[in-house]
Amino acid sequence: MNCRILFVGAFAMSLWVSAGAEPLGLPPVPIPADNPQTEEKIALGDRLFHDTRFSADGEVSCATCHEQAKGFTDNLPVSVGFNGLTGTRNAPTVLNSAYMKTLFWDGREADLEGQSMQPPINPVEGGLPNHAPILAVIRDDNEYVAEFASVFAVDAASITMTHVSKAIASFERSVVAGNSSFDRYYYGGEVEAMTAEQIRGLDVFINKGRCVSCHTIEQTQALFTDNRFHNIGVGFKQIRGKEQETAEQFIKAKREGVDVDVAVLTSRNVSELGRFAVTENITEVGAFKTSTLRNIDKTAPYMHDGSLATLEDVVDFYNNGGRDKDTDPLSGFQSGGIRPLNLSDTEKQQLVAFMQALTSPDLERFTGR
Repeated sequence: MNCRILFVGAFAMSLWVSAGAEPLGLPPVPIPADNPQTEEKIALGDRLFHDTRFSADGEVSCATCHEQAKGFTDNLPVSVGFNGLTGTRNAPTVLNSAYMKTLFWDGREADLEGQSMQPPINPVEGGLPNHAPILAVIRDDNEYVAEFASVFAVDAASITMTHVSKAIASFERSVVAGNSSFDRYYYGGEVEAMTAEQIRGLDVFINKGRCVSCHTIEQTQALFTDNRFHNIGVGFKQIRGKEQETAEQFIKAKREGVDVDVAVLTSRNVSELGRFAVTENITEVGAFKTSTLRNIDKTAPYMHDGSLATLEDVVDFYNNGGRDKDTDPLSGFQSGGIRPLNLSDTEKQQLVAFMQALTSPDLERFTGR
């Protein structure tokens, strides 16, 4: 085994969170019964996650859009795939994705295993026509063959995308980050872990700002997401006034066999349908999943379309009731809880300071590759 694989294995094993060893502020990582965590499987998933050969031009891997040194995002408004093609969505962080009940901004996959299969065969991401080229690369790589034999007890010819997706998902479930200043203050009882400004920002977050309504904090843990979908007004002006027409056109195309994963990343209008593209529930037009706020200071820009560059922009957006400015018209599909907050400039600064207290010191161990 070469030095690179030894490094990958050591790196992945250092991330592996065993039962009872979760970072402060986070619950136990949910592990599927049919995909238990092992150090070898995590190491294999780490290698697969970073392999650029699983794309049409040999230059795009999972890590291209989810880079360790950038908080497992790419810090771009929308991600760049093979041949420089761009989609319509901002790359969510992989950090703490183990706790997500659905994946992608519209929740179109139920688990990390299913999610990991989609990007390589999306025409603006990996660009492959199907999964066959991935399996061909793996079966022709003696190191991969040995690793899959060890982890899954299969020979080269028996390796499937199910095995591949399980390994990648296991790696992603190992990438968890808590122990933030907030965690040490709120759950650890360290009264000096947060600054006075951050403590005042926490009060704004819970009370006047009502952020906690969707970015939840519980008694013993905080995921900072309700894992639900809301139309907060972001990007919706793209289809305002033609919501019904856009929805009807999409449903027709869907009935004719258009793949949802492809459609939402290749059409701006379809992208803005949000959760509706999955459920076809008219009340979910323009609704997107509540993102976690953990490590939010490291994962700019923000929102499903990357349209807000800074945390200050995000706070202003919410303060204006889900609009870029308070003179913009409201959408009839916007969630009822989104309304002006009337925060002062000082309160807005305090709220930003609080969100900066959600950055985990554990991120330092994700920058070694």
